[in-house]
Amino acid sequence: MAAPMQISLEEIISMLLQRVESLTASDENSKTKQNIINRVLYEKGILTDEDVLASVKEEYRMLKELGVIQSEPDEAMYQTITDGILQWIKGDVEGIKKSMAEYEKKLQQFAREEAAKKPKIEVAGANVLNQLDAAASKAGSKLII
Repeated sequence: MAAPMQISLEEIISMLLQRVESLTASDENSKTKQNIINRVLYEKGILTDEDVLASVKEEYRMLKELGVIQSEPDEAMYQTITDGILQWIKGDVEGIKKSMAEYEKKLQQFAREEAAKKPKIEVAGANVLNQLDAAASKAGSKLII
């Protein structure tokens, strides 16, 4: 019987990272090809803004029926999603940059709001603790043990 092969944890992690990098490159390659094909279809008039909107609605209808989402987005959200897709298809670089900047601002605002919601722990200085301890001692109890 052959001896069991030993692989270090570092080798396993290295193999997994290489696989993730390969999958990421493959995914990006697929996205690029899909963008090119969509751009050609749009420029030839085969794919229209209305087609994209209808496809977005159909996608979310299917997701709802499959139970992946609880409810379908409203019309404004459908239009926002469609506009984002059309920016890529049309190659609207300035529009994409603007959308990315707005998205970044929203993320920063959300992060600030979330940080403000978290309770803060403040540490009193030694002199404040001594004053509190002295006040508590006068009342007959000991604050600091």
